[in-house]
Amino acid sequence: MKRWLRRVGVVLVAAFVALYGGDWAVYKLRGSPSSTVTVNRFLSVPLKGNKIEYDYLGTGDVPCSVSLFPQGGESPCWHLRRNPNQNTSL
Repeated sequence: MKRWLRRVGVVLVAAFVALYGGDWAVYKLRGSPSSTVTVNRFLSVPLKGNKIEYDYLGTGDVPCSVSLFPQGGESPCWHLRRNPNQNTSL
């Protein structure tokens, strides 16, 4: 049983490394494509009684990478489009 679990773990790690490496190679071959996504920004302020107040800070354009994984220090565009609300804690 341990041998089977170890093999599955090795295969999963190898698949992730291959997928990330392929994504990085395509990202570099395409010239490090980037774009911008408009996001809503919120500030969460802790209050008494374990309550939180959310203050709207407005919208802003955030640079993103056109890839599956974060590349070049930027989040992938598909992730920002699916999650357009950014929260900053105080």
